[in-house]
Amino acid sequence: MKGHTVSDSYFSTTYAEARRRFTDAARTVGANVHSYKVDSAPPDDLTIDVAVLGSDDAPALVVSSGVHGVEGFFGSAVQLALLDRLNDANPRKNIRYVLIHGINPYGFAHLRRCNEDNVDLNRNFLIDTDSFAGAPDNYPRLDGFLNPRSRRWRFVPFKPKLLLKLRLLWYAKLIGPQELEEAIMAGQYEYPLGLSFGGKDPCKSTQIVQDNCDSWLPASQKIMHIDFHTGLGPFASYELLLTELSSSEHFDWYADTFGADCVERAAQFRRSGLFDEWMQSHFCERDYRIVCAEFGTYNPVRILFAMRAENRVHHHYPESSWYYRRAKKELKKCFCPTSRYWRRRAVESGLRIIDQGIQALSTSDSTPDRSASPPATAQAESIGRYVSDREETARHAASKNVDQEA
Repeated sequence: MKGHTVSDSYFSTTYAEARRRFTDAARTVGANVHSYKVDSAPPDDLTIDVAVLGSDDAPALVVSSGVHGVEGFFGSAVQLALLDRLNDANPRKNIRYVLIHGINPYGFAHLRRCNEDNVDLNRNFLIDTDSFAGAPDNYPRLDGFLNPRSRRWRFVPFKPKLLLKLRLLWYAKLIGPQELEEAIMAGQYEYPLGLSFGGKDPCKSTQIVQDNCDSWLPASQKIMHIDFHTGLGPFASYELLLTELSSSEHFDWYADTFGADCVERAAQFRRSGLFDEWMQSHFCERDYRIVCAEFGTYNPVRILFAMRAENRVHHHYPESSWYYRRAKKELKKCFCPTSRYWRRRAVESGLRIIDQGIQALSTSDSTPDRSASPPATAQAESIGRYVSDREETARHAASKNVDQEA
């Protein structure tokens, strides 16, 4: 494609385009394509599309995208690149490929991380269906800040983002950086219009996955699942987040397979309703390994403010509004940067992760080829760590000024 790198050409501009390209490419390589309609208002045609290629009982590679809607632009690009590669070379006959495209098609189509019910699907896959209740202890005091109940003020005394950063630093000081991150990210079930809302029952997309995943993996006993996400970590780098604790007997396997520098230990706080955790629990009788491949974009405060602004305009502004269009554009950019460097490196890294997963499936001892491992990446940034660093920088600057005055 003239004017584009190979990797950049895999990125679509809309959900409809991404879906068409995915299903066309899947059929071209001979895959069976299953489409599951997600209820939505016309004129949307929203489906979860699953491409399956290979023997029922072969070791399976599962690649999923779009759990967080707008993040699907990247995950879809990696899936399209994989299908393109399979079309250029004969697929391994001893591998079953299961590609799950656009698990949250509404968010994908409407540039949201959540779905048609304002539900974060990655907080909706509860193993215990009686647990759709509660919120982190500090979420109630953050609710007004995270989820404004009205349009923004037309006039503010100084830059709005500066005001938001000052409030965020104040909350970090009040409850602690780690507690702040937990309140925002852990998942809540009491504020339906808020961020990280996990719903009150399984959503349509969740039900589709839960009702049909056995048919996608009828007899495979060895399964490697890669679930693609964006937004966390340094720009164009990635880390593989695990649902398993570092004390798990499988932790060393992940480090050996993908490289210890790339594998992130489980979060310090519990995140409820994770898609990856549900899949691993559901297939607990099989050798089911799963990683959340998280690709970094911009700093976490910018991303949080983009999520906050998009949620606000979705509930309080008409689609024709300038604020609405600007917030949607910023959210998409935060989770799928337009930088060709980012896109090229991210797709290449995504394919490398897939290669490492295929190698692990193809060998009995799961010993990876170290030459395929990427260089060490910096530790993924989190909101709590980012705020802590900013507080430390501010304290250092203040101390320096005092010394100079003295």
